[in-house]
Amino acid sequence: MARIIEITDFTAPELDAYARLTERQLQGRDQHATPLFIAESPNVILRALDAGYQPVSLLMERKHIDGAAREVVRRCQDIPLYTAELPILTQLTGYPLTRGVLCAMRRRPLPPAESVCAGARRIAVLENVMNPTNVGAIFRSAAALNMDAVILTPSCCDPLYRRSVRVSMGTVFQIPWTFLGEDCHDWPHPGLERLREMGFAAAAMALREDSLSVDDPRLRAQEKLAIVLGSEGDGLADGTIADCDYTVRIPMSHGVDSLNVAAASAVAFWELGRR
Repeated sequence: MARIIEITDFTAPELDAYARLTERQLQGRDQHATPLFIAESPNVILRALDAGYQPVSLLMERKHIDGAAREVVRRCQDIPLYTAELPILTQLTGYPLTRGVLCAMRRRPLPPAESVCAGARRIAVLENVMNPTNVGAIFRSAAALNMDAVILTPSCCDPLYRRSVRVSMGTVFQIPWTFLGEDCHDWPHPGLERLREMGFAAAAMALREDSLSVDDPRLRAQEKLAIVLGSEGDGLADGTIADCDYTVRIPMSHGVDSLNVAAASAVAFWELGRR
């Protein structure tokens, strides 16, 4: 049976994860005892549970205990379930809850890229993509469109940021991922060398005159391909493009010069991920 606790004290430390800790603190970077992340909405929480993540506590609108979150509650026995009416929860968190349910969950140690990419044929590599919404959207496209893994450079946004998890609709728990190195000096070198040692050719998505069209048969013929996508404002760094095996463009019309990185990822994954 869930341990249902009515919220009466907004300052209770048990509620810090939902109301007061920053994303940096949740990650454990400021000596916080337990690295956590927040999953939001019943479907996203269930996907995290299916992937083996351990719940720490729940926060939800009272009506969802026996309603939309019934299965979440059933699977999260013996952890605190904090509850109140929606206006109180909104006052506590400072924003409206998506579908009225949050779950604090323990982070897990990230595996090395070599483990994540074992057996992979197509992977997405994100260089300095810092917007949580874009990261979440890219994960959703990667999971839906035949990417086998997502690799992030050290300067990317954390895929377990609350907004990233929400936008991904929980697909961040369904596709293997990790960071390639621990600081900015690990990319593009030795990061690209590590990808090549794993057998991947690297395809830089960039608008260059000498680039291949995304539907070029030479790309489809590659046994193992890493699709490298750049940051929202500047795209891929010139050095990264120069050191990749291919430069690849998505043909544009009506004078449009580029797509948002999340939209570009979906086009590239669809074309290059087909079996």
